[in-house]
Amino acid sequence: MTTDTLSPLGRHPEEYWNQTRQPLLCMVFLFPLLAAYEIGVLTVGGDDANAIRNGADFWMRDWLRFIGLDYALLLPGLVLAGLLVWHIVGRYPWRMPIETLAGMLAESLIFAFVLVIFGQLTDYLFRHAEAAASLSVPAQTDVLRAITFLGAGVYEEFMFRLCLLPICYGLFRLLRLEPKWSAGLSILATSLVFSLAHYVGPSADTLVLFTFTFRALAGAFFAALFVVRGFGITVGCHAAYDLLVGILLRNG
Repeated sequence: MTTDTLSPLGRHPEEYWNQTRQPLLCMVFLFPLLAAYEIGVLTVGGDDANAIRNGADFWMRDWLRFIGLDYALLLPGLVLAGLLVWHIVGRYPWRMPIETLAGMLAESLIFAFVLVIFGQLTDYLFRHAEAAASLSVPAQTDVLRAITFLGAGVYEEFMFRLCLLPICYGLFRLLRLEPKWSAGLSILATSLVFSLAHYVGPSADTLVLFTFTFRALAGAFFAALFVVRGFGITVGCHAAYDLLVGILLRNG
């Protein structure tokens, strides 16, 4: 077999494509992000850790507290356990190629750069540069912003893409809509909810047409990426985008 059938990482493209979507590899890939976020929140936040938690993280913990499950490490444990159960039930192979994880990181960065360019074009089309600043987190240290962005990458994707997107798809299918319509409407619905979620709660942003539109489009981008490339790369892309825009470009 000739080498032109191999990917740049030395694996067959079809094998790499399938491996990046496997729950175990997604779990291993996102674990450093999840661990860095949780350690950062507990270290920086201390007794007031909930005050600096990402919105999706805070909401899900609030729901767990409502049913009497108030444990600091329960939510990250549920995320990891859910991926592990999915892997076992799906009978996926127990392999974790380093080159595949490296490829997932590379893809995450590439898609993040694509979203950065898309955001700049959207800003240009709206010609509303003063509103773009509201996409940034209010005055915080770079460390605190980085912690928040890591949480957004993991928990927003877990909540809106891994959980809500399949639920919406199932509901539309129950309404006897065709698969393509169900997928399209699920992406649309979850993207709008994803954008609206940024304007709800005590730390909500001010609702501005530019930021709402861009976040809805970004939600659709993440949803499409989730469907095509899987959960792990979507989490990586989301976290990388937030870090690029919220820290590197902000300070550049």
